[in-house]
Amino acid sequence: MAVKLLVVGQTKEKFYLQSEAEYAKRLTRFCKLNYVVVPSSKKSEVAEECLQMEEQNLFKHIGANDYVVLLDEGGEEYSSRKFAQRLNHLLVNHTGLTFVIGGAFGFSQKMKDRSNAKWSLSKLTFPHHLVRTIFLEQLYRGFTILNGGKYHND
Repeated sequence: MAVKLLVVGQTKEKFYLQSEAEYAKRLTRFCKLNYVVVPSSKKSEVAEECLQMEEQNLFKHIGANDYVVLLDEGGEEYSSRKFAQRLNHLLVNHTGLTFVIGGAFGFSQKMKDRSNAKWSLSKLTFPHHLVRTIFLEQLYRGFTILNGGKYHND
């Protein structure tokens, strides 16, 4: 099974890169992770212009039949077990599963309209580079829950 993760902007901090790489490596036991970095837009100081430029880059990697989940602070929140159940449901019922982590300004209205769901990892606001590690860890945790692993403790 394949999972696509689209992220906006290159991560520069070594500690984030290391944590992302660690969870991406762990995920190879459970899925084929297609991790795609699209450029962030720094060509404008106007948020809406940046969002539109990032939107164009994101849409290049979203298929017509992809089920798209935006990771957004205003989305649905789940416990880790419920996250695993939702993940399983999506993997069973959809051939193309794409998660998207936006840039500093979030998502354009067109991206929000295209999405099938919005999930939140917390009511707290995190830097978008940290969200990548948190999401990859939760994805790994979800797969271990689904496969009866001992990683998750209730």
